[in-house]
Amino acid sequence: MIDASLLPAYVVAVLLIALAPGPDMAYIVAAATAHGPRAGVLSAAGMALGMVVHVTATVVGVAALVTAVPVALDAIRLAGAAYLGWLAVDTLRSAAAGGLTGRVAPSRGQLLRRATLTNLANPKVILFFAAFLPHFVRADRGAVAGQLLVLGAVFLVVGLVVDSAIGLAAGQLRTALAPGSRAGRALTVLAGATFAVLAVLLVVDVVTAWR
Repeated sequence: MIDASLLPAYVVAVLLIALAPGPDMAYIVAAATAHGPRAGVLSAAGMALGMVVHVTATVVGVAALVTAVPVALDAIRLAGAAYLGWLAVDTLRSAAAGGLTGRVAPSRGQLLRRATLTNLANPKVILFFAAFLPHFVRADRGAVAGQLLVLGAVFLVVGLVVDSAIGLAAGQLRTALAPGSRAGRALTVLAGATFAVLAVLLVVDVVTAWR
């Protein structure tokens, strides 16, 4: 059973982590500015689905395996960089075509899948959970795996609420601008550039690790 006295401090820590700018937040803002508030919320949900995998991996000890096999970590990063690079090219092409006008917007399933894959492309999240969650686990209370799952669930809920709010806010900015306008195209270019930067950062991580 989790130590309830630790929950307030844990929730505050999670809230601060969720509010800190990072790759997931950048992706959500980019998706929302490119496709509207619904895309922002669905992207937040997709990120949460990816986090479910990361939390589960932490509980079953996959984090230890990833740490022991650096090649697996690099392979996931490079695959993620390639995927984000494709999103960048696709988004920038839509800007060159005059924004999103005349283009089919991604379906709900596509938005969820893209965000989930983007989150999973960052295996550092698994390592973060492996380092962060145990600080709030008390072995003398037993059921360590259960405690980790509860902590992970709280992290997911807080993160989903924060990310959804950010996605809605960014999406409203996009909705307030005509998709075919100069400002609308500028937002689309910004979204594509964000995806490209995230892809480059993943590649840099791999190259740095090889040195």
